[in-house]
Amino acid sequence: MSYDIRDIGLAPSGHRKIEWVKNNMPILRGLEEEYSKSKPFQGLRISLSVHLEAKTAYLCKVLTSAGADMYVTGSNSLSTQDDVAAALADDGLSVFAYHGATDEEYQRHIEMCLENKPHIIIDDGGDLVSLLHTKRPDLAENVIGGCEETTTGVIRLKAMENEGILKFPMVAVNDADCKYLFDNRYGTGQSTWDSIMHNTNLIVASKTVVVVGYGWCGRGIAMRAASLGAKVIVCEVDPVKAIEAKMDGHDVMPMRRAAKLGDIFVSATGCCKTITVDYMRMMKDGAILSNAGHFNCEVDMADLEEKCIRKYEARDNITAYVIEAAEEKDDAHSDKVTKTVNVIGEGKLVNIAASNGHPAEIMDMSFAVQFLSALYVKDNAGKLPNKVIDVSSEIDSVVALKRLDAWGIEIDELTEEQKAYLNSWNLE
Repeated sequence: MSYDIRDIGLAPSGHRKIEWVKNNMPILRGLEEEYSKSKPFQGLRISLSVHLEAKTAYLCKVLTSAGADMYVTGSNSLSTQDDVAAALADDGLSVFAYHGATDEEYQRHIEMCLENKPHIIIDDGGDLVSLLHTKRPDLAENVIGGCEETTTGVIRLKAMENEGILKFPMVAVNDADCKYLFDNRYGTGQSTWDSIMHNTNLIVASKTVVVVGYGWCGRGIAMRAASLGAKVIVCEVDPVKAIEAKMDGHDVMPMRRAAKLGDIFVSATGCCKTITVDYMRMMKDGAILSNAGHFNCEVDMADLEEKCIRKYEARDNITAYVIEAAEEKDDAHSDKVTKTVNVIGEGKLVNIAASNGHPAEIMDMSFAVQFLSALYVKDNAGKLPNKVIDVSSEIDSVVALKRLDAWGIEIDELTEEQKAYLNSWNLE
């Protein structure tokens, strides 16, 4: 066991956080009880890079109980909670992460997490996979496969698959029904607004919210904004998703128009430069910008840092940037008008970099899919192609039934006659 963390003395606080989420994650508790006996991961090293907070920590503990030798880092320096990292280190796991790490320190932690030459990787955004395919391919010699948690990571993996360079199979956990339908929609929807409201201490009702992207995350963000009393504008590049947004009751328009109308902006696309400085120049003075996508390039932070006149800390987790406005003063000899835009969490993932992330019950399903997908990779070692692999419908069904059981909900089952009817073409 080794670690590179802020302070092992913070462990008691981290233990309390982990215990709280454990008490609210019945599916993972059941998996821990079941697999701590058989220990299917015995002798295997698992490297994990996921937002390092209490829910992730409990997943790590469940994997450890199932026999895995865990090596853990965070997938975002601002989402790492130092007391949680300390708690895992205190429990004997190898942990390499601390809050506010520089880009160089973050990359060092990713590399340290892989120096054990893992058998299985669990990634969130693709940083582990990227390093194993670029700077440190020597560390990939034992990898039998892995799992990817989020939309952005799956996009990167599919690009690698299309280029024929993916060296091992990766299960697209993000694309499982029990992940994206609930985590991306209800989890992101609630936790994004938890973060925005907590950090700004402003009301959402009466404001105009611009949601960039209407995938499952965007749907959840827009749905929650509307339920809080906001007028919602959606910006999309996909015509089908734009129709969905319109039929869901939202206005739809390009960013060049929405920029002038919005009070709060949330980008959730998995793409880059969806909110540029040129758009910011058109915005209302005091507009609030946030990113619910994985990387901090959706709001163009690099260009904003370069072109701002000055910046200052407006509140904890909020940086105000003073920029030149698109319009000029009437006096041709005067300076240009300036305005301020406020960015939450440095443009990083707003719901986790500036808050506590998804609710425990939501991550219970997502991390149950992660656990069972890692087990699928282990059980099928050497049999899977070096491609992005779909989560099996069996895993989805197991997790869904466990969630319903935890709620005490029963559902109907098809009779044999009904099964035969549904599988017949001749209905006479």
